[in-house]
Parts: sequence; structure tokens; C-alpha cells
Amino acid sequence: MEKKATRDSYGEALVMLAEKRPDLVVLDADLAAATKTGTFKAAYPDRFFDCGIAEANMMGVAAGIATTGKLVFASSFAMFAAGRAFEIVRNSIGYPHLNVKIGATHAGISVGEDGASHQCNEDIALMRAIPGMTVINPADDVEAKAAVLAMADYVGPTYMRFGRLAAPIFNDAATYKFEVGKGVQLKDGKDITIIATGLMVAEAIEAGKALAEQGIDARIINIHTIKPIDRDIIIKAAKETGKIITVEEHSVIGGLGAAVAEVVTEECPVPVIKIGVKDTYGHSGPAVDLLKEFGLCADNIVATAKAALGK
Repeated sequence: MEKKATRDSYGEALVMLAEKRPDLVVLDADLAAATKTGTFKAAYPDRFFDCGIAEANMMGVAAGIATTGKLVFASSFAMFAAGRAFEIVRNSIGYPHLNVKIGATHAGISVGEDGASHQCNEDIALMRAIPGMTVINPADDVEAKAAVLAMADYVGPTYMRFGRLAAPIFNDAATYKFEVGKGVQLKDGKDITIIATGLMVAEAIEAGKALAEQGIDARIINIHTIKPIDRDIIIKAAKETGKIITVEEHSVIGGLGAAVAEVVTEECPVPVIKIGVKDTYGHSGPAVDLLKEFGLCADNIVATAKAALGK
């Protein structure tokens, strides 16, 4: 299966979007080569602004530009966009509900060798706590590009999460349609439901295949919009399969697992088992090795599903 990092998809999608949206402006905080906004800079230098290593100031600039009616994408690493600039995002973008799109790259453990200081496993929790903030976490190249294009027409503050590590491309570009707030059922199943987001969706697909070989029929759901979340697809899965496993490259506190559990406990209480980064920091190491170490892999999903079913 072909692989591509969603941060690359993000940069390419901005160029695609610029052709249709002359009001598009892109900001970056001295990381254009890494966030891939450099792709946009090369094509549209007059509509690109490097704000330097001053992420909070960049968010303030984005807010100001948005008040003039421009469509603004502001980009940096997730640790800086969601972490360092949180107060400005909350008060200057979220509170006035401005149309700023935050493109956060290098999220999660898969940042790898950059270590704990850059492995942001808390960004989804931070952003979904801001009233009115939409939170998007695409799973592959096709979904990432479609999400960027769709969110350009979606009015309101948006946090979009992209990865450094190349992810398998499993969606068909010719047929895929992105709908904000709608989950995607990738495989039906009656024994247990596996709900994944971002980089972990491909792992969930592989786990579903492995479980099928062992006689376990797992339903696989991709949640690309963590806020607003698709309550209907979650409740239906809870009622029809009775058990849910969530998988995310994020802390188990405040992320996808928490969002799913909130829905389930209100509507149809069933066990929700969270696979993610436990209450701990990451550390430096090769991305693929770290994902396995932290249990963010198909093998651990399979083992967790079998344990949940008592098999």
C-alpha cells in the first residue's frame, strides 16, 4: 500500500485550494519546510507570511487577518500551535469565533527522535475543550486533502492535525467524500467495534483483517472529526456490538477515547477500552518502534480485542 505523510498532503492541498480561493492567506512560524506550507510559499509567495519563532503572535496575526474577511491557515508543529499558543487560540480565535484554520503538523509519538518536548499527545484534548472549535484528524493522504478543501468552506475556528510519519493510503480519491462531523464505517462487524482516528486507522484496518482470520468479526470505524463527533455511528455500534475499543496516537485523557465514552455513557452504556498514550510522556526513538512500544499497532489492537471478548 502506498504511503504518504499527511503533512505533505496538507501542503499540496493548500496549493490546490489557492487556485479556487484568492482570499486564502497562509502563515507559518519559521517551520515552512517541515509543515510543508513551503509548497504554498513557492507557488504563492505574495500570500504567505513567515511570522518567525513566535507562535502566539502568529495566532494573533491570523485572528486580525480573519477579521478582514480573508481565509487564514496558520501552521506550526502541534506542540506549538496547540500548546505554546493555547491562550491566544482560546481568547483571540475561539472566543470571537473567527474563521481561522490551524494546520498543526508533527503531532503524536510518531515525531520520533525529536522526543518528549515535541511529541504532542495532548493537543486534541486542549483544542476540543475550546467552545466552538472544530477538531479534524485525517487518516491518510486522500482524507487530508479532502478535509482541507472542505474546511475552507466551513465557517468557524478549526484545528487540523497532521502527522510526520508516512501513513498508508487506503481511501479511493475518485470516490471519497469528506463530511465534517460524520464518521466512516470501513468494515461491518457484530462482535466488537474498533474506532480509530488519524494514523491509527490503518492499524485498525490491519487488526480487523487479523481478527477475521481468527473468527472475530470486528466493526471498523474511522472518526476523522473528533469535534463535533458523529454520535449516531457510535451509538449504533454500541447497541449492535456491545463493546468498543478506541485507538488514537494521543493521550487516553481527553482525546478520541474520552469523546466516544462521553457519547456512550449518555446514550448506551457499554465497555469502552482506550488504546493510546497512557498518563505519561513520550521519549526519543524511531517512530515505528515507538508506536509499537506504546501499543499503537495492529498487534496490540488484536490482543486487546481478544481479551475484551474473553478469547
